[in-house]
Amino acid sequence: MAFYRKNIGGLHQAVRIALGVAVAVAAFVYLTGAAAWLVALGGAGFALTGLVGYCPICAMAGIGRGGAS
Repeated sequence: MAFYRKNIGGLHQAVRIALGVAVAVAAFVYLTGAAAWLVALGGAGFALTGLVGYCPICAMAGIGRGGAS
């Protein structure tokens, strides 16, 4: 039983995962110190929303898949 309803579709999920991982990797390649960790954490969070299929910001903004579950 899920405690949330997916609000992003399959293609959207794939793009979020790819971009999140790319940002996290790029953060460690191009940045140093705390900035690298903060940007990588943001990228990881973006990828996590793709893995789970639920974006809380999209839910608050009313963006979603309509009635699809």
